[in-house]
Amino acid sequence: SGSAGGFKLGMALLSGGGVCEKKLLKMTSRRLEESMGAVQMGLVNMFKGFQSKVLPPLNPKVVTEEEVNRMLTPSEFLKEMSLTTEQRLAKTRLMCRPQIIELLDMGETTHQKFSGIDLDQALFQPFPSEIIFQNYTPCEVYEVPLILRNNDKIPRLVKVVEESSPYFKVISPKDISHKVAPGVPSIFRILFTPEENKDYSHTLTCVTEREKFIVPIKARGARAILDFPDKLNFSTCPVKYSTQKILLVRNIGNKNAVFHIKTCRPFSVEPAVGTLNVGESMQLEVEFEPQSVGDHSGRLIVCYDTGEKVFVSLYGAAIDMNIRLDKNSLTIEKTYISLANKRTVTIHNRSNIIAHFLWKVFATQQEEDREKYRARDDLIKEEKDETDEFFEECITDPLLRERLSVLSQTFANQRRLVQGESVLFFNNIFTVEPLEGDVWPNSSAEITVYFNPLEARLYQQTIYCDISGREIRLPLRIKGEGMGPKIHFNFELLDIGKVFTGSVHCYEAILYNKGSIDALFNVTPPTSALGACFVFCPKEGIIEPSGVQAIQISFSSTILGNFEEAFLVNVNGSPEPVKLTIRGCVTGPTFHFNVPALHFGDVSFGFPHTLICSLNNTSLVPMTFKLRVPGDGLGHKSISYCEQNADHKRPSWTKEEISSMKPKEFTVTPDCGTIRPQGFAAIRVTLCSNTVQKYELALVVDVEGIGEEVLALLITARCIVPALHLVNTEVDFGHCFLKYPYEKTLQLANQDDLPGFYEVQPQVCEEVPAVLLSSPTPSGVIPPSSTIHIPLALETQVTGEHRSTVYISIFGSQDPPLVCHLKSTGEGPVIYVHPNQVDFGSIYVLKDSSRILNLCNQSFIPAFFRACMAHKKSLWTIEPNEGMVPPEADIQLALTANLNDILTFKDCVILDIENSSTYRIPVQASGIGSTIVSDKPFAPELNLGAQFR
Repeated sequence: SGSAGGFKLGMALLSGGGVCEKKLLKMTSRRLEESMGAVQMGLVNMFKGFQSKVLPPLNPKVVTEEEVNRMLTPSEFLKEMSLTTEQRLAKTRLMCRPQIIELLDMGETTHQKFSGIDLDQALFQPFPSEIIFQNYTPCEVYEVPLILRNNDKIPRLVKVVEESSPYFKVISPKDISHKVAPGVPSIFRILFTPEENKDYSHTLTCVTEREKFIVPIKARGARAILDFPDKLNFSTCPVKYSTQKILLVRNIGNKNAVFHIKTCRPFSVEPAVGTLNVGESMQLEVEFEPQSVGDHSGRLIVCYDTGEKVFVSLYGAAIDMNIRLDKNSLTIEKTYISLANKRTVTIHNRSNIIAHFLWKVFATQQEEDREKYRARDDLIKEEKDETDEFFEECITDPLLRERLSVLSQTFANQRRLVQGESVLFFNNIFTVEPLEGDVWPNSSAEITVYFNPLEARLYQQTIYCDISGREIRLPLRIKGEGMGPKIHFNFELLDIGKVFTGSVHCYEAILYNKGSIDALFNVTPPTSALGACFVFCPKEGIIEPSGVQAIQISFSSTILGNFEEAFLVNVNGSPEPVKLTIRGCVTGPTFHFNVPALHFGDVSFGFPHTLICSLNNTSLVPMTFKLRVPGDGLGHKSISYCEQNADHKRPSWTKEEISSMKPKEFTVTPDCGTIRPQGFAAIRVTLCSNTVQKYELALVVDVEGIGEEVLALLITARCIVPALHLVNTEVDFGHCFLKYPYEKTLQLANQDDLPGFYEVQPQVCEEVPAVLLSSPTPSGVIPPSSTIHIPLALETQVTGEHRSTVYISIFGSQDPPLVCHLKSTGEGPVIYVHPNQVDFGSIYVLKDSSRILNLCNQSFIPAFFRACMAHKKSLWTIEPNEGMVPPEADIQLALTANLNDILTFKDCVILDIENSSTYRIPVQASGIGSTIVSDKPFAPELNLGAQFR
């Protein structure tokens, strides 16, 4: 069964692939096992007839590639390298799945396209997975069988393709063209003929119906072998202490060794690289320096230049040694600032090692590393900022680019310092000497701690002794209290009693220094408003030991009331300031008005009314005041009747004209000022009301430095609008010449006891007004209980009877305006014409004969006329035929007749007066004489001139 068991190779394999798997498939079919057992027996018989003496093992195991190529110990490597090729193959018990390099189209080679083997596994499993020749002699022929077993359940074809090589040759089986039955191997013979004892390599490509996979061939020539031990045990060692072991290593191989060694903390080796000739030896120092207590293990890996690696197992146990501080806490006596004190602490070393110590800030190495990383990150950020700023400067000055390398090198040096140096303890308050040193075995070392306080307060600091032989850094808690100067006032409370506002008061306080060092002080006043009223002189200074300092305090305040202020004197180096409390009461000036109230009584709308009062200061300090009337309007100043009268374009005070913001109606003169002690100020309060209402307000006094509305004086008033009415609501102007002004008066009566203000509203504009209305005095004041006459001017523009309306507004009244109706009749000019007819009598024909026509204007306006004859071809002409007759003046018209026959002729002069009557004046004349005339006269002679026959 040994031979049968040896050929369970094909039965135990998983379907192939390039990646080796750990778990094997087990064939559960009993029938298949029985059949495969028979096949394996046939394979044994086949090997019996095989001429090569190199036989593979019959029970290989499929494992991962890592397990096949696992790292060896030095003894295993020596043993493996001493085997011949036949011995190595015979001892090979492991194989891995081959690497598939290409998938093929099964349809080109077979009709059996289906396979139970996964695509990531090859159809055939090679053994050995890697063909290795070693310990060979040049020019000799070596042979190794390559077994390809069909893992599929279907017969498959397989062949081996090799690249041309003078050293390697593949001999295929005779039935290479036949398919290999399931579970049956196909054996190929690999021949190797070396020329010299060196390394050779080759690759075989196996081609199945579905894929191509490779089988590597390696021939190992001469090898260097260093006789390292398999294990190196440091046993028990002190923690944080370096323990060394020396290894004597000899090259027992047949080739010079070129190697390098790798290991990891807490182990190290020196030298880490080297060369060693055949048969020679060298020393290696392996160091074990654990940083923590407990067991430590590792590997020392030796890497040959030929690619092989071996490892040495390292082990060591770290323990704490009997090393300690004589005390864990250190309290230093109270020390004045600027002075120093010291105490000592002892390190006891009760071990047999030299303990190296360092005083550090951090409790662990991890905290120290974090601080280094933080400092490094800060440097990186600072470098980035500096570089960005440098590039911005280079834009304006390109010559600066030459300094970029200097900047980069500076930061690189700083980074090296931060990462390289050990973070030793450093502090301005506590100083440790020495910071670093050695404590010899079974001895002690004394450490001095100096205390230099800068302030009067408690200082506490924990430092750590990082010492060989102890895993945890030994903590030392240091405590010290600094004392500052001791000063105090000759009193703690100063009561200044009652003082007047604005008055200046001076006081003196004494500061004593009871300490042993100079006291540098400065006074800090309170941040309150009243604290700023105090002045200290001097505000700062130095008091020698057992000395005194007088401080002058002056006070002047404008803030009334009781106060209590705490003043702090800060002493350099002392956490608690010296306190001085000052209390007292600031009183303000006393004052009053000379009248109990201001009663304006009834006031007329828009008429200013003034009352006078006196503000008396009865105190001994001056008083700065402001006067105002709360509740007064915030809008524009109220309009008085004078302003309304001066600006005729201002609209009347009607409801539509009232602003949304109430006007300012009170005027106080003066509204601010300063009254000397025991003095007074005359105050004029004027009310010009634009609001019909009752007033109950107050004149309030704001005193600077005291407050607002300290005193109030009552103000009462009532604003009314007088009830005015027209005595005559209709005026008849009678007949009025056109465009001639006529004036009559309206009677406006005021029966109230207050004056009023009226305004005749302007005439509403029309395109062609029939009547023009105006008033010489369109506005004015009507005294109380009186009647005034308001003149009205009327000028008719069109003839005929007219009715007009005049509106009179009352300033401040919300009622409709007063209405007065006007009646007038417009007339044109009145012309008297004489004679009213013209008779020329008998006049010679064909000769001009003239008569005079008189026009008399009996009106106050000019009369425009046009004159013409009734007949179109009249024998009469009139000059001028148009013109103007001035008011109350005469004008003559020349009427000329030129008859053309000895008959009686009649016509009519038509005289048209503009805006008046048209007159018809009849005219007649009789012609006499001859109507025959020549164009040349006959007398006294008629000269006919020369005549031709």
